[in-house]
Amino acid sequence: MSPTPLRYFHNPRCSKSRAALELLRAHGVEPELVAYLETPPSEDELHRLLECLDMAPRALLRTGEDAYRSLGLDDPTLDDAALVAAMHAHPRLIERPILVNGNRAVIGRPPERVLEILD
Repeated sequence: MSPTPLRYFHNPRCSKSRAALELLRAHGVEPELVAYLETPPSEDELHRLLECLDMAPRALLRTGEDAYRSLGLDDPTLDDAALVAAMHAHPRLIERPILVNGNRAVIGRPPERVLEILD
């Protein structure tokens, strides 16, 4: 069985996302690119990502986005399901970039963090 390809949740307009991808390529790694803004991850996929990242949904939210404010996502009474649903409906809310290697994942901030989970 061949190894699971690396998956890279990428926003080409984000300088950190571009920098981390360049770093991966400089290390001879060509991940499967996931254009998550065009094809948002399902709620199930977001739950799997959160498990791989070992983080709660609130930690994956981009709090500076307009949607964060307009949807009232700073409300501490919102449960994880509501936050995941918001990220699915508004993928700009998802922190980026994310590199997934099997059952491990890391947010590439700073970009060098993507190197932490390469085998």
